[in-house]
Amino acid sequence: MTWTQWFIFLLIIQIIHGLGTWKLYIKAGKKAWEAFVPIYNAVILMKIISRPWWWVILLFLPIVNLIMIPAVWVETARSFGKDSKLDALIAIVTLGFYNYYLNYAADVNYIEDRKLKPKTAAGEWITSILFAIVAATIVHTYFFQPFVIPSSSLEKSLLVGDFLIVSKIHYGPRVPMTTIAAPMVHDTIPVLGVKSYLHSDEYEKRNTSWKNMFQLPYLRLPGFENVERNDIVVFGQPADTLLDMNKFEPDRNYYKPIDKKTNLVKRCVGLPGDTLELRDGYVFIDGKQNILPNRAKIQFSYEVTFKRALQPNRILSILKNHDITDGVGRGSSENSYYVSAASDEAIARLKNHPEISGISSIKRTPDTKEDIFPRDDNYNWNIDQLGPIYIPKAGDNVALTMANLPIYKRAISEYEGNKIVSRGNQIFINDKPATSYTFKQDYYWMMGDNRHNSIDARFWGFVPYNHIIGKPVFIWMSIDGINDGLKNWSVRWDRVFTTVGGEGERTSYLIPFLILLAAIYGFNKWRKKKKTNS
Repeated sequence: MTWTQWFIFLLIIQIIHGLGTWKLYIKAGKKAWEAFVPIYNAVILMKIISRPWWWVILLFLPIVNLIMIPAVWVETARSFGKDSKLDALIAIVTLGFYNYYLNYAADVNYIEDRKLKPKTAAGEWITSILFAIVAATIVHTYFFQPFVIPSSSLEKSLLVGDFLIVSKIHYGPRVPMTTIAAPMVHDTIPVLGVKSYLHSDEYEKRNTSWKNMFQLPYLRLPGFENVERNDIVVFGQPADTLLDMNKFEPDRNYYKPIDKKTNLVKRCVGLPGDTLELRDGYVFIDGKQNILPNRAKIQFSYEVTFKRALQPNRILSILKNHDITDGVGRGSSENSYYVSAASDEAIARLKNHPEISGISSIKRTPDTKEDIFPRDDNYNWNIDQLGPIYIPKAGDNVALTMANLPIYKRAISEYEGNKIVSRGNQIFINDKPATSYTFKQDYYWMMGDNRHNSIDARFWGFVPYNHIIGKPVFIWMSIDGINDGLKNWSVRWDRVFTTVGGEGERTSYLIPFLILLAAIYGFNKWRKKKKTNS
């Protein structure tokens, strides 16, 4: 829905609330008109139900309000003597319309200074759990979100099995667009295997009014920094067409809300306004090679040939000692091996090993065409040779031609909500002839450092700013062999409690953290003991 539609919807809700509670407001010593004034009526209601004013804020936070609004329904009933389990159940099942019965039919009186503590241990547990979920949802949605690295696309910088803390406050947290969804769950509810948000068969199809049902327009709160070149960024995959995140089942007509698209983590190598080019797998910006931080290592695929036949364990040992561990397999000859990911530094050292007779790079030449972005016969590009390509910037007016239309068509149509078609040599945007287009938002070029083992912008193009989620800042746990079963897990202690960014060798802050934790625990225990003695 648009902001105007949401405004009308909220006004209707206020009228419904006022009609169903105005007599209750009077019985609580308030004025009837106070039940109808938006926001103000919620502040007064918090006073009536003896709850803090900041509950009003929670009532307007998407996802969180799915818990808070039913809680207010129950608390309203309790404030007028209806505090049984059945009353609570009826209040929730009737979606708050139980208030109409209390307002017009029931003989109820307002209970001042009522006890807020639940009458039973079970009630106390339920209350504690609900508010723990509320607090966790607020932190998860607006501040920090846990994330685990599933693939080796950023090998060396981030490893498979790294557990990250992703900051949403760096670039500014997005307000959830999908308003009816399970808290702290992304696309699918674990174990149950069902969608975590409101949807239907029609809702999932493109070009239907259902897809905007109960969707908030995009809104991002202010952050304290912009996406910078070479930042590692978490974002929603732009071309996400997966019916099931756990199974690769693509459907081009499948619709997902922006905030429910599959989360990815890549490095931002191209910023809005850049002209980017790939030469032999290396990124060039405006003609100059992009230099990565010293922790980052670009990797490519190679074929390594040994002078004689060696046992597999010996082969793996040699490669591992040269920091090559990913994707080792038989090569084109008896004594050669295929290595899917190795850095330039590792290959330079390996060349000097006495058992090595030769190493050949597996890179595409400029005359090799692959099915990558923009997937057009006029672009003879591949994963190692691409561009030059201009990355749109918000407010930029870009000239459109039949030649560059394949590059910008998806951004103009799917990401910016326009109808764009070509007839003959003429381009039409929203049924009007167009020779240029002014972009509404910034776009980015995201890639993996593991160049031959990363599905990234080379396959689906630009990442819109509204798809960006946050910035990984901390590795709180790292497990080697996480995809090989629990018995094969081992903790990488040197990576636990280390920062994602920074220069030089990683430093673990685990010991300082444990000391701080022990100090806080000791201080709290001393304070309680002192309070008891006094």
